[in-house]
Amino acid sequence: MARLKEECGVFGIFNSKDAAALTALGLHALQHRGQEACGIVTFDGLNYYAERRLGLVGDNFTKGKILEKLPGNSAIGHNRYSTSGNNLIKNVQPFFAELHTGGIGIAHNGNLSNARHIRRELVKTGSIFQTTSDTETIVQLIARSKRSNIIDKLIESLFKIQGGYALTILVENKLIGVRDPFGIRPLVIGKLNKSYVLASETCALDIIGAKFVRSVENGEIVVITNNGIESIKPFPKMKERPCIFEYIYFSRPDSIIKNISVYEHRKMLGAELAKESTIETDLIIPVPDSGVPASIGYAEKIKKNVELGIIRNHYVGRTFIEPTQQIRSFGVKLKHNINKSLVKNKSLILIDDSLVRGTTSVKIVKMLYESGAKEVHLKIASPPIKYPDYYGVDTPDQNELLASKLDIEGMRKFISATTLQFLSVEGLYKSMGCEKRNSSYPQFTDHCFTGEYPVEPVDAKEKYFSNDQPSLISKKN
Repeated sequence: MARLKEECGVFGIFNSKDAAALTALGLHALQHRGQEACGIVTFDGLNYYAERRLGLVGDNFTKGKILEKLPGNSAIGHNRYSTSGNNLIKNVQPFFAELHTGGIGIAHNGNLSNARHIRRELVKTGSIFQTTSDTETIVQLIARSKRSNIIDKLIESLFKIQGGYALTILVENKLIGVRDPFGIRPLVIGKLNKSYVLASETCALDIIGAKFVRSVENGEIVVITNNGIESIKPFPKMKERPCIFEYIYFSRPDSIIKNISVYEHRKMLGAELAKESTIETDLIIPVPDSGVPASIGYAEKIKKNVELGIIRNHYVGRTFIEPTQQIRSFGVKLKHNINKSLVKNKSLILIDDSLVRGTTSVKIVKMLYESGAKEVHLKIASPPIKYPDYYGVDTPDQNELLASKLDIEGMRKFISATTLQFLSVEGLYKSMGCEKRNSSYPQFTDHCFTGEYPVEPVDAKEKYFSNDQPSLISKKN
């Protein structure tokens, strides 16, 4: 509720006469992953073309004149939420650069945990950066590599970076996809007739009618040419550790992960939450839209119905004008309103997928009480978020995370709920088909709950130590 911010979305297609238009459609399906900016780079066999804009895909790439500026049968695209770097046009991806081996376009979903460290070293030796995005670090490393071909340059560069990343890269006769060694960030392969497609989620394949082929494996580079797909695995073999928030929050409900829809995964989270609960109430209501699948799973488990006690206004955008303090005081009512006749004189179970700062929870619980609710039992279908993320999820600093400052009872009092319950870490893993957290497979990137980071957050540690402050990063790092 005080939402986590989505990462970014990437898309690429090779050998299609409608490459730019299909990329725009793919980005539209991935709009939930980033709403600040979008861009497309195409290649027509001779030249590269780029259009990068602030705002939504539908406001920029549905107009014929814009797409006409993007000829070519290969393209990559990017939706941006700025996990690093300011929201300026110079930071909008895909990035493009001319290297001595030819042009290169690159789009990146995720975050490098050692980007600032590398950037500082590159600047010392003469590199000039044009943006504040960590993605430019990858471009600079590729440009400075002494290797003879682009794949070797890329591999050399990948061994220097750390963090969570999924890359789509466009060079003259290749579309390249890369997934980090732990597979923290997602990337899938699809096929549309004879054209191969790369995308952050399967929903982007669905919108263009492409068939899902498989996920890019953790630590894998896929090179798509006219000869098909070549798989390169340069890293030592590691167990995949995908980001657990793809299941809990980020991915669109109709996307498929591990052969199961995200919607079903979220229902299972709700069912596990119900197993850990003993509260009986009059109504089960979700926080729309994020809490809906978990609330359905919860209700099915205890054989009760879900009711729409909160109605969401879907037409409040990020640019809504709040000109006065009086208007600002309406706060969460801009997006949510209570179904008063339904909740009056009722005890309620209120379900959401996560709790970050808790400020929105405070407002919604207060609105329910003001509408006549007798009791509000807040249940969260994930464990408490105690630690920040450095791999592409825009979590607040640790001292802004409610669960890092207060215990369950302290959080309950802060929110003014009758009771407060989180899904346990064990319940989270059971909902994913694991008997316990340390089972052999699957093992997720779950550091926001546990403090155990799969990749050392180099930049964050340098930040804290340079300020002579104790590290707030992890109980184990």
